[in-house]
Amino acid sequence: MAMIINNPIEIRSGLLARNTALNFIGQVIPLFVGVVTIPFIIRGLGTDRFGILSLAWVVLGYFSLFNLGLGRATTKFVAEYLGQGQTRKLPQLVWTSIGLHIFLGTLGGLFLAVLVPLLVNRVFNITPALAGEARSTFFILAATLPIVLTAAALQGVLEAGQRFDLVNVVKIPASALLFLIPAAALPLGFNLPQIALLLLITKLGTALAYLVCSIRGFPALRQISFFDAQAMRSLFTYGGWITVSNVVSPMLEYLERFLIGALLSMTSVAYYASPYEVITRLRILPISLASTLFPAFSTLGATDAYGNLERLYARSIKYLLLIMGPMVLILVLFAQEILRLWLGGDFAEKSTLVLQILAIGVLVNSLALIPSSLIQGFGRPDITARFHLLELPIYLVLALLLVRGMGIAGAALAWSLRIGLDALLLFGASWKLFSFPLSGFVQNGVLRGVVALLMLAGTLLMVPLLGEAVLTRVAIATTLVAVFALAGWHYVLDMTDRKTLVSAVSQLAGVTGGAR
Repeated sequence: MAMIINNPIEIRSGLLARNTALNFIGQVIPLFVGVVTIPFIIRGLGTDRFGILSLAWVVLGYFSLFNLGLGRATTKFVAEYLGQGQTRKLPQLVWTSIGLHIFLGTLGGLFLAVLVPLLVNRVFNITPALAGEARSTFFILAATLPIVLTAAALQGVLEAGQRFDLVNVVKIPASALLFLIPAAALPLGFNLPQIALLLLITKLGTALAYLVCSIRGFPALRQISFFDAQAMRSLFTYGGWITVSNVVSPMLEYLERFLIGALLSMTSVAYYASPYEVITRLRILPISLASTLFPAFSTLGATDAYGNLERLYARSIKYLLLIMGPMVLILVLFAQEILRLWLGGDFAEKSTLVLQILAIGVLVNSLALIPSSLIQGFGRPDITARFHLLELPIYLVLALLLVRGMGIAGAALAWSLRIGLDALLLFGASWKLFSFPLSGFVQNGVLRGVVALLMLAGTLLMVPLLGEAVLTRVAIATTLVAVFALAGWHYVLDMTDRKTLVSAVSQLAGVTGGAR
């Protein structure tokens, strides 16, 4: 199969739909592998050793901040160059990025290695019997950091060229092996450091695979040019603001859990965290779409294709409304039954309202990913970073007051209100930057999508009044969602949308069939 990427790259709706589906599959398959294998890994390692491995990966993930936002910056500028047809600039940019990632990863790895004794002996409550294994494991993972950062940068190069097929051909087995290797190695008598070493080798293989794909996809990269001053300046200027967002975002995402633990109890944390974990998994699809849109927005922004930009922006919002809206409404309607079936009556009693409030927040957050990708793709990561800095103190005060006054339901409300503020700011900023006319949203079917979703919400709200039997309510809700889907297909989606979706499904079937 030819892997040369045509330049300037053409952004087609069918290609974007297929890439979104590929990204979704690329997240779901490793998640499924993890769900299946983790029980075997826990039994083989024991809870203490599994806890060490989990903590090690969390620490490694946090130290990935040492890339200083350069990975996303690389994707943005490669997409711009492809949109402008300036492939001659790629070697300076890409190889400079690779060199910087290796350097920063090595620096971060050394820093982590220095901290290992402190982490093992003081920070984490690791028993003396396992301290030796823990130290060796952390040292090995510290050596993995430059490989992880470099692989992420090379993945971003392929994403800039809309080659998410190649990205997922590498990423799916690589992500699955993070679970499969421990599960397979434990019966053979491997200990924790040996498993960590195997995972390091897997990460190295992943980076090399991305490198081969990138060079074959972009023949210009055969010319090596490290540390170009202009490229470094561009990467650090853009990446610096991304780093601000990357540092603040985890605080915005998990602050309420620490407040629950401090003001209420660890039991309350469990009652909050469980519905949170299940509902936020719904963001896999919008995140998959946003990952596809970011390089597309970067390319279109560089070519001044504002008509295409407006259509892509509006239709992406419409698609998320039609897909995420019914899912969230069903979760709100059957929150209590879902929790009772999944976690038992106690969780159903205490966490139902939490799940319902968080579900609304997740829907709003999913829609906000579109203007966020647009703003960053347009080269203004400073806007999203400033919004995060503005939101942090507001969220802290709001969460503190609501957790004290309403418990875990207050925490969910604080989180969703913060998400609402973030969405309002992002949509406002995108409107100010691009001045998209409201008529464009009408023409692209966004208004019809909103009306259809509101009608579905209104009818679903009446379902509890029609009977007490769960199966009856499920049957009625399923019928209403089916009617919504049919109406959406005929009256909200236009001919272009329908052709795009049919083409994407056909292409995706061809890709998966070819893979088999």
